[in-house]
Amino acid sequence: MTRKSYVIFVLISFFAFAKAYSQGITVQPSKPTASEIYEDLKKLNFLGSVLYVAAHPDDENTTAISYFANTVKARTAYLSLTRGDGGQNIIGPELRELLGVIRTNELLAARATDGGEQRFTRANDFGYSKHPDETLAIWNKEEVLGDVVWAIRTFKPDVIINRFNHRTPGSTHGHHTSSAMLSVEAYDLAGDASKYPDQLQYTDTWSPQRQFFNTSWWFYGSREKFEAADKSNLVKVDVGTFYPSLGLSNTEISSLSRSQHKSQGFGNTGSRGTSDTYFELLRGEMPTNDDVFQGINTTWTRVKGGKAIKTILDNVVATYDFTAPDKSLPQLMKAYALVQQLEDTHWKNIKSKELETIITAVTGLYLEAKADTNYATTGSSIKLDIEAINRSTQSVVLKKATVTVTDNVVASNQPLENNERYTTSTTLTVSDDFKDTSAYWLREEGTLGMYKVADQQMIGKPETPQENTITFELVISGVPIRITKPIVYKYNDRVKGEVYEPFEIVPAVSSRLESKVIIFAKAESKKIPVTVTAHQANFTGTVLLDKPSGWTVSPASYDVSIANKGEEKEFVFTVTPPAGDSEGDLSPRVVSGGKTYTKELIKIDYAHIPLQSLFLPNKARVVRLDIARKGNYIGYIQGAGDAVPDNLAQIGYQVAVIDPATITPELLSQFDAVVVGIRAYNVVDEMQVKQPLLLDYVKDGGTLIAQYNTSGRWGNTKIGAPYELTLSRDRVTDENSEVRILAKDHPLMNFPNKLSQQDFQGWTQERGLYFPNKWSSEYTPILSMNDKGETAKDGSLLIANYGKGHYIYTGLSFFRELPAGVSGAYKLFANMLSVGKQEQQDIKQ
Repeated sequence: MTRKSYVIFVLISFFAFAKAYSQGITVQPSKPTASEIYEDLKKLNFLGSVLYVAAHPDDENTTAISYFANTVKARTAYLSLTRGDGGQNIIGPELRELLGVIRTNELLAARATDGGEQRFTRANDFGYSKHPDETLAIWNKEEVLGDVVWAIRTFKPDVIINRFNHRTPGSTHGHHTSSAMLSVEAYDLAGDASKYPDQLQYTDTWSPQRQFFNTSWWFYGSREKFEAADKSNLVKVDVGTFYPSLGLSNTEISSLSRSQHKSQGFGNTGSRGTSDTYFELLRGEMPTNDDVFQGINTTWTRVKGGKAIKTILDNVVATYDFTAPDKSLPQLMKAYALVQQLEDTHWKNIKSKELETIITAVTGLYLEAKADTNYATTGSSIKLDIEAINRSTQSVVLKKATVTVTDNVVASNQPLENNERYTTSTTLTVSDDFKDTSAYWLREEGTLGMYKVADQQMIGKPETPQENTITFELVISGVPIRITKPIVYKYNDRVKGEVYEPFEIVPAVSSRLESKVIIFAKAESKKIPVTVTAHQANFTGTVLLDKPSGWTVSPASYDVSIANKGEEKEFVFTVTPPAGDSEGDLSPRVVSGGKTYTKELIKIDYAHIPLQSLFLPNKARVVRLDIARKGNYIGYIQGAGDAVPDNLAQIGYQVAVIDPATITPELLSQFDAVVVGIRAYNVVDEMQVKQPLLLDYVKDGGTLIAQYNTSGRWGNTKIGAPYELTLSRDRVTDENSEVRILAKDHPLMNFPNKLSQQDFQGWTQERGLYFPNKWSSEYTPILSMNDKGETAKDGSLLIANYGKGHYIYTGLSFFRELPAGVSGAYKLFANMLSVGKQEQQDIKQ
């Protein structure tokens, strides 16, 4: 796999307020300018918090979050109930939990841009939901509600802002309304000690002061209706602040933040000038001005002993020297010492971290612990390089540097003179004390609606905390201070320069099956390779391949011996299916030293997020299925990214991925059918130019299958169908909804595979989406379906003759069903690819 690891300056090199270490991201160390330090100093004197609540990555109002974090200087967090696992991905093939990992990191990048923090619940985004009743039945309502209560009790917001309206169930995505409903309910429960009492061994009850709904004209139906509406219960805030120290307006920062949602195609152009945002009061006392904190004590006087701290910090701000920030250090250290004496542990912890960051910045203090490898296993050795440098005139002494989890001392009693670099190295053994770095919410198998997380203190964290750290104990201007830094790995790339990666603790070995779905179209054996990767040197063990009942695997096992760390070896098993239809899972298992290893290493490697190394259950769906097909050579035009080409290869097709720019009549003439991937007309500009050639291919006798495209925010999408066809937002979200076959005698339902309603059983997540709702008489609708209580949707699969060929448009979610091994979906797709071949067969006969 290619390595394009994350370089943080792409995101926040010139404007970020946020300190990304607090969010769990391994990044290049923050190096704020004097102007940015000044903005952070002002934030020290604000003791107020805002919690913004919605359902998914991209739901948040980044303009509001940036305004509260950077103009108001409030501690601001976004609680996204899900990680966006059920959406689509326009940058690659990752779906479900892998997409959730991508979107989690995109949210962290957004917060590192706009200055907010990020929180989650255990809710799993299972896909589109039309009503909160459905949402809360699939989620475990009590658990998700408890997670929202937990977020309120631990974050302790003075103000909660909901993105969506809790009073309009059924009018928008069920997840959206549910997020607001749960937030409203949790507002009272968080302060009640009788509710979720088990949480109180880790935190205290908390009662927010106000709750708002972040409304806009969109919720009123039109700008005209909003203009005419009574706004006496709305707080109007101008969020268009300009920050001279950054040279950016708040709305420009918001756009940069919004643009981090790259897997959703949310690149955003910045704007400037006045920008009004409205907040409707739901709970608490109505402010008389545009300050949602009006009447709430947000100064140091809200905590016992805070007055003296305020006096010091007011003076630091008033006398701050932009040319010599370190002149503020003695006063900052006095404030830090006083903060350590606070009885209020909540604000003590928050302000201690803020002060540590600022103290580090004003001294130009650079502290780093670099491993000589990006991953290690228990029992292996790593070399650690420690670097410390004080780039100020102030007194700084490194009293001790300690490996936090083991108490190994790696440096001690070292004065750090101005701009004199101190380095030392040590070698240590990775013991059982080192912490698991894998994604905590993926360690155990959850349900359709919930991730399983047993540790209460982990719930809501954006990522697994970086606990494999070095604690630097220093004395600065006579005051002791402890600063913790994660162990990192970095290397020099000849193009990118200095590149940082996470330091990971990994299992001794992993295994991999190349295909996640393996179709046995005949009762014949297949050679199935299992790749075993050693993550430590001199690994020995045994690899086996667990199988479903009725299947056979030969040989029963292989001995494994791998000398070098990172080396791979392939072991080929012969798998034989039963004679009749059957399906189940193949699961590699490696046994060594009494331990069993069943995980696969999956790397998610995109330039805009940190390199992700995930160890997930390793299995492949195997399906014994009598499936017929006609034709052989298929052209596939990728759109937003999916695994359909690989899935089609599983049933014997030769699939060539076509670059739209290379399309010519000669190229197209080679193919028995051409398939257009999901959202290709939305995201591939070249499709508009090449569509006439594709239609000529159909006219000359070819088969063209166009999969779903979206309507709405992608603009006036033109799919270039041969006859009138209008996309809508119609969708069927219940994967178990009844499917009625409208055209029972049509070849699509009969050739070369005879299909019935049974073939629509076992579908996953949904039936389909963005069905056409208007089409000309040339099209034949094949299927009808609908969610409960809705009218029939007949546009999921349309076919029309065009010239000598056939044009098919389908909104059925093959991009989900084929990777899940849904046998009926394979049979239907094979029939679509075979359309028109029956006539050819009849002629030959």
